[in-house]
Amino acid sequence: MRQHRRALVTGASGGLGAAFARELAARGTALVLVARDEAALAGLGAELAGRHGVEVDVLPADLADPLDLARVERRLAGEDAPVDLLVNNAGVIGQVGPFGARDADVEEANLRLNVLAVLRLTRAAVGAMARRRHGGVINVSSAMGYLQIPGGATYAAAKAFVTSLSQTVHSEVRPLGVHVLALCPGSTRTNLHRAAGRRGRTLGRVREPEFVVREALAALAAGRPVHVPGREYQAKVLLARYAPRRLVSRLLYHGWDVQTSRRLAESFET
Repeated sequence: MRQHRRALVTGASGGLGAAFARELAARGTALVLVARDEAALAGLGAELAGRHGVEVDVLPADLADPLDLARVERRLAGEDAPVDLLVNNAGVIGQVGPFGARDADVEEANLRLNVLAVLRLTRAAVGAMARRRHGGVINVSSAMGYLQIPGGATYAAAKAFVTSLSQTVHSEVRPLGVHVLALCPGSTRTNLHRAAGRRGRTLGRVREPEFVVREALAALAAGRPVHVPGREYQAKVLLARYAPRRLVSRLLYHGWDVQTSRRLAESFET
């Protein structure tokens, strides 16, 4: 796969998104940075333009807002300074705990970001890229989409959707020179990880975002439809896909179901 000239990265103000932006800028790729925090985007853009001499555009947007999402879609579909790499990184873990005790409106808002925004931006990107017969999309999913850990029902379901969508779309557009990758990392040292860490649980070894980014770009260049960075998480995903559910629960997250159900029962008393 030839070098991408311009990448649009969502959730670029920090964590994995900023790591993608830094690595791509170092490779000479022009950038369109998308996130809610305009000041953080401007600071990162100035840093990368100054350090690497690449063109950096800042596009502040809340992808859970329909109007903002439509603006980013139009940027992806446009032919003026075309984007030939989309990194769909923006997302939120949301509430970690029993599904029955969650706020339905919050869950719906999280799904708009984790699912609807990914769907719409992927569609906008692959349509334009397929016409040009070149491009790539990295949809940041999660190993959670395979592991289905108690306490993370909505997030796991959202990531399973992203992985399935990415693999299917990849098969549709690959003959036209476009590759779509579902990136499924385990615990990664980002703002999302720190938020989850306060609740005392991780999936295993915490990887640095730079490692995940390098793995993702290599997997995209190789034309893979899905990639799980790190052998530990590859083994866990393999186990989750093919071993009996009871064995997976006992080996990977023993007792989490009981703890989660206890928290749900306790919520009835408050």
